[in-house]
Amino acid sequence: FIPLNSNDSGIPGAIIRYKVKNTSDKPVKVSVIGSLANAVGHRGFALYGNLQGNPQSLNEYRDEDGVRGLYYYTDLEESSLEYGSMGLMTRDSSVTYKTYWLSGGWCDGIHDLWDDFCDDGLLEKESVYEGVKSEMGESNLKVGSMGMYETLEPDQERVFEFIISWFFPNRIKAWDTDSCCCAAGGCETVKNYYATLFDDAWHAGRYLLENLDRLEGKSRDFHRALFGSTLPDYVIDAIASNITVCRSTTCFRIEDGTFLGWEGTFDQRGCCEGSCTHVWNYAQTLAFLFPDLEQSMRKVEFNLETDENGKMSFRTRRVFGKEPWDFLPATDGQMGTIIRLYREWKISGDDELIKTVWEKASKALDFAFEYWDSDGDFVLDSQQHNTYDIEFYGPNSLTNSMFFAALKAGAEIADYLGDEQHAAKYREALEKGSKRMDELLWGGEYYIQMIDDVNKYRYQYGKGCLSDQILGQLLAHVAGLGYILPEEHVRRAVKSIFDYNFRTSFRDHHNVQRTYVLNDEKGLLLCSWPKGGRPKLPFVYADEVWTGIEYHVAAHLIYEGFVDEGLTIVRAVRERHDGYRRNPWNEVECGHHYARSMASWALLTALSGFKYDMVEGTMSFKPAINSDDFKTFWSTGKGWGIYTQKKDPETGEIVWDIEVLYGSLEGVSVNE
Repeated sequence: FIPLNSNDSGIPGAIIRYKVKNTSDKPVKVSVIGSLANAVGHRGFALYGNLQGNPQSLNEYRDEDGVRGLYYYTDLEESSLEYGSMGLMTRDSSVTYKTYWLSGGWCDGIHDLWDDFCDDGLLEKESVYEGVKSEMGESNLKVGSMGMYETLEPDQERVFEFIISWFFPNRIKAWDTDSCCCAAGGCETVKNYYATLFDDAWHAGRYLLENLDRLEGKSRDFHRALFGSTLPDYVIDAIASNITVCRSTTCFRIEDGTFLGWEGTFDQRGCCEGSCTHVWNYAQTLAFLFPDLEQSMRKVEFNLETDENGKMSFRTRRVFGKEPWDFLPATDGQMGTIIRLYREWKISGDDELIKTVWEKASKALDFAFEYWDSDGDFVLDSQQHNTYDIEFYGPNSLTNSMFFAALKAGAEIADYLGDEQHAAKYREALEKGSKRMDELLWGGEYYIQMIDDVNKYRYQYGKGCLSDQILGQLLAHVAGLGYILPEEHVRRAVKSIFDYNFRTSFRDHHNVQRTYVLNDEKGLLLCSWPKGGRPKLPFVYADEVWTGIEYHVAAHLIYEGFVDEGLTIVRAVRERHDGYRRNPWNEVECGHHYARSMASWALLTALSGFKYDMVEGTMSFKPAINSDDFKTFWSTGKGWGIYTQKKDPETGEIVWDIEVLYGSLEGVSVNE
């Protein structure tokens, strides 16, 4: 896993190591074997969950140029959706193997294998039942085993290393079987990106083995930089654990390199297709670790999914050559893509990116004036579809904060590209709209929704304290855009979110929907009504707790100086995902490994006070904690490494140092 190197971080392979030490006072013969079934072209699962093999699958032993192991493949056509290969490999010279287990029913195969293996630690005997049919019938599942052996002297230790690789090049040319021709028989396919880099599983495994020192070295550099930080351990846990989403089945790449993501993943399929703009708004992890992948998302959103009128489909289908998503545009999602475009530009310093998409991006921003602003006061007030899968009516600070951040981002991009007309238009709208919204919606402690009758439409929030109420301001902070609303109101509003929405117990909380927190656990509600006025049917999910929202509110609290409050929220999330109550690497919302949870990366930028501008060539740090002895990971599109800041005990001056572990900071000034 090497930030900024998406190819080497996407190798279809895994490394499994067993370290064995002889703790006795005599030499000991040690053998470690690994077994793997040939799943290529498998026919699904039968009774009791048994994998059904393909009769055309084949196993063979290979020994080529210092790499040995079992290669699993099939005689299926290369265009078949089921076509592929697998590998079980090693660099070790002392290898023992059994290409096929004994075929049969019950536990014949493993029984026969075990009798052979435990006799002398080697796999070399042919079964006495080879060729004798089982009364239970023959199995099509082809299982093979490969191992290594050595005699260890007293106190000697040895690592036995296995490589598992795979190569399944074809996937359906759609999000799922419901939206392609599979039901009618036969599927149009597209290749997985890694299939353009490797020929088969053996090739992928060889690449992994031949480059392992470099790959592992840089991966461990990243591990050292992130986990060696002086940030609180539960913050590091929140940041690191949600990197898993990038590596899960929530995300994938197709053959032209385009990165795509579900919202999350169900047990058997993806959940909520289309790289959904309003969900991926929250995610920060990918942008800082693999900016090239985030850039590919912006190109799809603007150049493929934005029509000539500026309407953007918030779920991409055109990437597969399908008709566009026929639904309302998402206000928060569409405005968020402009903010994220600015973020990608500043992280990478890539002028070509904004030049490539600006024509459509400006149309997407212009669309807001005509479609969502009914009275021309630069405050969005028409029907506004949003991330709660419903529509808000009337002015609200969630969609308008997104609008204002997008206007500021759009104005700066337009200025840079010499588009004076758009720059002036966006700046005027930002100045007037921000002032007008503040007048309309400031409720004294937080921003509210302006609607005459909160029950006229279903799913509104009215006078509620919405945790997402100024999401646009948080995204503006992360992107380096500064304030888009009055600073004193922003600070008061985000503190009110904590005061009113953070609960230390949910025993008396009523929630008829999904339960992500319960009993004496702590968490941040999506909304509360501390001053009354709760609608009869408030917006969907209002009574739930989502980690992605908890993280962005926590980061925003830190940005505004409420460090203890922000850390309190993070600690509560990690206590719920402690490995006993819930999986620490899987924060469920709508599906496993939900994309919104990658909002946790904003905790790093907030706590380190990290600002970046690769266009201008500047970086700076202003730690919010431990400023006298601070260390953190940092990354931009040009490089990554470790930043250290300490107080000189003699002079009292702050001394800092920056270590580049990957890439270069040539032409970039730090803390100037």
